[in-house]
Amino acid sequence: MRLPQLRAVTFSIIGLTAALAQPSAAPTQAFDTMGASPASPAGRWKTVDDATGKVKSIVDIREQNGKLYGTIEKLFDPPVPHPTCYLCSGVMKDRPLVGLQVLWGFEQDGRQWSGGEVLDPETGKIYHASLMLEDSGRKLRLRGYIGIPLLGRTEHWQRAE
Repeated sequence: MRLPQLRAVTFSIIGLTAALAQPSAAPTQAFDTMGASPASPAGRWKTVDDATGKVKSIVDIREQNGKLYGTIEKLFDPPVPHPTCYLCSGVMKDRPLVGLQVLWGFEQDGRQWSGGEVLDPETGKIYHASLMLEDSGRKLRLRGYIGIPLLGRTEHWQRAE
């Protein structure tokens, strides 16, 4: 497969990105974002559309048993009322996007969190991913990829105040 084709295959997260819960994942628990450490990705994040620069959603990232999980908390200007993950498969098929877990399984590895996965609700596809804080904890770099991180796409989210 040629590089342009691989780029086309990589995920196209539009800001609704975050990750789906594994069936074995523990239920969502409330997280006090006011007490979030700037050294941790835990907290609320604004996802931004690459093309328009507009905020697309709020994703709540929480730490549980040393791993990070992220859930869509709010959508801004969804294309349809009460959108669902109609392209997802398995237990995630047709689940509402609000409340959908789109990030899971990230473990701290030095300055970054890796080993996790991300769900692109627009395509229903799941990708390997890593997270890293930037700009003194005000921005989150999400790198989703197929196979190796070199073949992927990066998004930057902004910490919600």
